[in-house]
Amino acid sequence: MPELPEVHTTARMLNDMIREKIIADVWSDYNSPYYVGKENIKDPKYFKKLKSKILSKKITRVWRRAKNVLIDINSGETLVIHMKMTGHLLCGVFEFDKKKKEWIAKTPGPMQDPFNRFIHFVITFTDGTHLAFSDMRKFATVTLVSSSRELDKKFDTLGPEPLTDNFDWNVFKTRLRKRPNYKIKTALMDQSLVVGIGNIYSDEILWASLIYPERTVLSISDSEYKLLSKNTRNILTKGIDFGGDSMSDYRNPNGIPGEFQLHHNAYRRTNLSCKRRDCEGIIKRKVINGRSAHFCPICQK
Repeated sequence: MPELPEVHTTARMLNDMIREKIIADVWSDYNSPYYVGKENIKDPKYFKKLKSKILSKKITRVWRRAKNVLIDINSGETLVIHMKMTGHLLCGVFEFDKKKKEWIAKTPGPMQDPFNRFIHFVITFTDGTHLAFSDMRKFATVTLVSSSRELDKKFDTLGPEPLTDNFDWNVFKTRLRKRPNYKIKTALMDQSLVVGIGNIYSDEILWASLIYPERTVLSISDSEYKLLSKNTRNILTKGIDFGGDSMSDYRNPNGIPGEFQLHHNAYRRTNLSCKRRDCEGIIKRKVINGRSAHFCPICQK
């Protein structure tokens, strides 16, 4: 699932690419009986309503909250997109193949990457360009929120952003200790405590902080919280600097993979030597509360 660096990269790029563009048409082939009557474009009736509201509207801003891409339009409404496990947004020129009943990228180069071909939602702009949503497993969600007040209400259960200036180690400690008996790996990924951290970056943060993933939140000392806070900021920033992680499906709006996967120290390095100098450990994998954790059993205590 795209985490903070991937979603941040997407939103930042799209803000430059589609801001001020006007929506000419909207298309979707999402259709799930499970979502009938729910505010999600997987309900065709809701999609029709959403489409009627955003046609002819102008994009005013694209930004991020937690793992959501938010697209503001000049009516005061916001399109909220959660990319889930395999979704990513692409910006370029696409053409609908009526015979195959699918969208084909006309932009040459990286957009032709096979991971970019699972198009299930498309916004056409008046200049002939498109915002296309590739979502192989169709887990993503797209909805329209009517106002900033409603948006705040939608996100009121989310924790704070870890890259803000006022998010220091003490805030980190206070937030995580709301779940004192949680394993630290699980707590880091709990979006009600702190947003944006998932499987990849929690493994990397814990490895950098020398903390074993099954330790309880309550067992973490103040000095360790200071290290956790520092490494969370540094590693998430590094993820952004490298354009996100494309170990799986993620591609940026130009169809290009990120490079953070080339710099893993723990995530998916099972049975490989620990990269820490003078450590003879071998990276292990263990399932913790249904999620995989990768760690060094020697240097992570």
